Amino acid sequence: MQIVDAQVHVWGPETAERPWAPGRHPHRAQPLEADELLREMDRAGVARAILVPPSWDADRNDYVLAAARRHPDRFGAIGRFNPEAPGARGQVERWLDEPGMLGMRTTFTLAQKPALVEGRIDWLWQQAEAAQVPMMALISHAMVPLIDEIAARHPRLKLSLCHLALPTDVRDHAAFAEFDKLLTLAQRPNVSVMASCLPAYTSEPYPFTHLHPYIRQVVEAFGPRRVFWGTDLARLPCPYGEAVRLFTEALPWLGEDDKAQIMGRALCDWLDWPLA
Repeated sequence: MQIVDAQVHVWGPETAERPWAPGRHPHRAQPLEADELLREMDRAGVARAILVPPSWDADRNDYVLAAARRHPDRFGAIGRFNPEAPGARGQVERWLDEPGMLGMRTTFTLAQKPALVEGRIDWLWQQAEAAQVPMMALISHAMVPLIDEIAARHPRLKLSLCHLALPTDVRDHAAFAEFDKLLTLAQRPNVSVMASCLPAYTSEPYPFTHLHPYIRQVVEAFGPRRVFWGTDLARLPCPYGEAVRLFTEALPWLGEDDKAQIMGRALCDWLDWPLA
């Protein structure tokens, strides 16, 4: 079984030439650079990782693309995209031309909800569907109905939702208060979910038993080919290896083939990133 991490933010130090976005702060004081990530992956038995630029790096994709070009057997990139930036409409068609680029990441907070409701970025879904650009979206459970509408209108658009659409500032039962909303999206075959950074959503130590029933619900609803394991490593409150073992050892109801799908095979198929 080849293990593939569906999302890790990597970044270098802030410099005068490369300032961070105003008001944004990293998950940890020291940068998580690509070389450190490789060492952590080797220790945890992770074969590959999808690199995503963090929000504080001001929507720049050059760092993750450079790492993917240096280590094409270990890294792929999902580039950050701001659909309301100048010139955005002209970028989608050529998005996958960059070596190492496998898809596009967008973030929709409640402040950005009007852009979805008012249809100001409907062109994005149309262009991404036409260009077959897989999309990862960071949303809240409150925005699930809008994603459902988008997925229904664009059935060939691949949409993957980060961190099971969980809120980032609460844990335990509060984090899963509206979890049922996410499960309604299972009816859309073009929607997948990332079971990423889950140890950050519980106050329990490994084996994180509070998470187990929610993981089972999402796997039963979406199926193992539309659930992608990941860590968002810089946010983890536990060692990398424990996040791996949560799925490989702590869920006895998960069959070996289903485990292989969730831990990497399904993600690579979704992104058209063939495994060795």
